[in-house]
Amino acid sequence: MAKTPKFTKHGLALEALAKYFMSVDVNTRILTVSEFEASIEAARGTIQNSIKQLCDVKAITLVSRGQLGTFLVNKDLKALLKYAGISFLIGVMPLPYSKSYEGLSTGVLQTMENNLNIPVNMAYMRGAHRRVEMILNQRYDFAIVSKFAACNYLQKNDDIEVIIEFDEGSFLSNHVLMFNQPHYTEILDGMRVGIDRDSIDQSSLTIQATQGKDVKFVEVSYNQLINKLMHDEIDAAIWNGDEAKLHLDHFYIHSLNLDHKNNTIATIIIDKSRQELKSLIGSLVNVHEVMDLQRKVMNGELTPSY
Repeated sequence: MAKTPKFTKHGLALEALAKYFMSVDVNTRILTVSEFEASIEAARGTIQNSIKQLCDVKAITLVSRGQLGTFLVNKDLKALLKYAGISFLIGVMPLPYSKSYEGLSTGVLQTMENNLNIPVNMAYMRGAHRRVEMILNQRYDFAIVSKFAACNYLQKNDDIEVIIEFDEGSFLSNHVLMFNQPHYTEILDGMRVGIDRDSIDQSSLTIQATQGKDVKFVEVSYNQLINKLMHDEIDAAIWNGDEAKLHLDHFYIHSLNLDHKNNTIATIIIDKSRQELKSLIGSLVNVHEVMDLQRKVMNGELTPSY
C-alpha cells in the first residue's frame, strides 16, 4: 500500500476522514462533501480524492441512495486505523493497589488483545480529576473512572463521554469510614478528616459524610491517608473498602451509610471529540469477559498481568 505523507493536505484529509468513518455506524448516511469541507477545512477536490482512495483500498464501501444521500455500507477497521494514524492505545486507571483493580486492569488489557494488531498499554494514576485531564490533553486515549466520578464531572462539563459501563462492584465493593481510635463509630464535631481533592469519589463522599458537622478538612493525597491516620494527624477518613480489609489490625472500620452504588461501577471514558475511539474501543472490550477475568483474579484463580 502506497503511503500518503501525513502532513500534506491530502494526508491530513485522509486522517480526518478515516477517523470520521471509524466513528460512523454501518448503514448510516454520511456527511455531504460540502459538510466535510466545513468540518475538515480542506478543498472539495482534496476531500473527494481522499474518499475515493479509502474506497479504492476497501477501507470503506459507500452506496448512493439518491435523495436520501450516500450511506456507509461496510468498513474495514484495520485499514482505517492505518490512515487514521492510530498504531497503539494507552489507557489510564487507578493504581492497582487492590485485587479489584488488579483484576479490572488484567481483564481490560486481555480482552483488548485483538486481531487488529494494536498494542494496548495501561498507565496508573490516582485521582479521577487527573485522569480526566490526561485524556483531554490527549496524553492517554481512554481512562477508567467510577460511574459516580464520570457523572459528577459531566454535571459541569460536556467534554468527556462514557463509552463502556461495567457491572456493580467492578470498581470496588464499597467505601468505608476508618478511624484511628476504637471509641469512634461516626464522624463528630471537631474531628480532623482527611480529604483528597483529586479524587472525585473520596472528596464527594467525605463532604456528604461530614454534612452538618463542624470538622477540619486535612488535605492529603489518597495514598497517604493510612499514614496520616497511623501518626494521629487525622482522626477519620473515607477509604476503599477492598483495601481497608487489609488494615483491620490497625484501624477501626465502620460502614458508610450513604447511597454510593455508582462509586462501585467502573466506566471507560474518552475525550468526546475523539469519536473514532468510541467505535474502536467498543469493538475491543467485551464487558462479560472483563468481569469474568476480574473475578478470577480476585478469587486467586488467575495471576494478574498488567
